[in-house]
Amino acid sequence: MIQRFIKLGEGYNDLYELLELARTNTERIHMLLQLNTTVSERPMSSFVLILKPAAPGKLMPLYICLEGILNPSYKETKRYHLIQQLCEKLHINIHRLEVKPSHTFSEEDLYYQYLIGVLRMNKYIPPLQ
Repeated sequence: MIQRFIKLGEGYNDLYELLELARTNTERIHMLLQLNTTVSERPMSSFVLILKPAAPGKLMPLYICLEGILNPSYKETKRYHLIQQLCEKLHINIHRLEVKPSHTFSEEDLYYQYLIGVLRMNKYIPPLQ
């Protein structure tokens, strides 16, 4: 199975797209992740919607809003409130992990490879087959 990150962006429109992807693919939701990190001395979070592969495909998409939301343990924002509302409506939990910030990697693709390794190691996504 191939796992691939699909970056949506950091703004409200990108978050709305992530929420709509979850609402329209409820039967495919594998997990919703909150990846916490520190960017320029600010606690930030990335949210990742992981979907099960579409039949008969073998691609597990990981839609990400990268480091665009202030960490809710620091200060709750309207963006985080929208995510909480979605979770309550769909009866899903948010899984949380602490990760390195993306700027510590020379290329964004290397950062995504690092994240896939962390997610596989924690058994949030299946191993490469």
